[in-house]
Amino acid sequence: MTTSRFPLRRFVAPALAAAALVLATPALRAQAPDSPVGLWKNIDDETKQPKALIRITEKDGVISGRIEKILTEKTDAVCDKCTDERKDKPVQGMTIVQGIRRNADEKGLFDGGRILDPNNGKVYRSQLRLVEGGRKLEVRGYIGAPLFGRTQTWIREE
Repeated sequence: MTTSRFPLRRFVAPALAAAALVLATPALRAQAPDSPVGLWKNIDDETKQPKALIRITEKDGVISGRIEKILTEKTDAVCDKCTDERKDKPVQGMTIVQGIRRNADEKGLFDGGRILDPNNGKVYRSQLRLVEGGRKLEVRGYIGAPLFGRTQTWIREE
């Protein structure tokens, strides 16, 4: 009689494992909102249309971001106004966020780095702030103090 339970165990164990994975997946995703790592869509300030997808990554505690895909008709745009090594390089694939780190004092704030605006070639000090449970990212570029700048809101894609 004990041999009849073994075939059942072959089906129950994988089913339980699959159920645990399905239940754990939302919990794993729910942990992501404390980090800006992922794919973000930025919106053009003037047209209010999606402009680009930016992939934010983190390595050794340092956050960077590059333009993964341009969503306008200007897919072949180059940074002709850049004044550094990015001058005349394609904007798609370009790293525009560099040197940002998690702020030790304020949860959800990342700062200390720079952001490039490929439209004017200028590099600004920058800070990132997660809002709405990590679904949106406020990206602030400024000169001097954060008070003197502007903020864009990026939307999490993944």
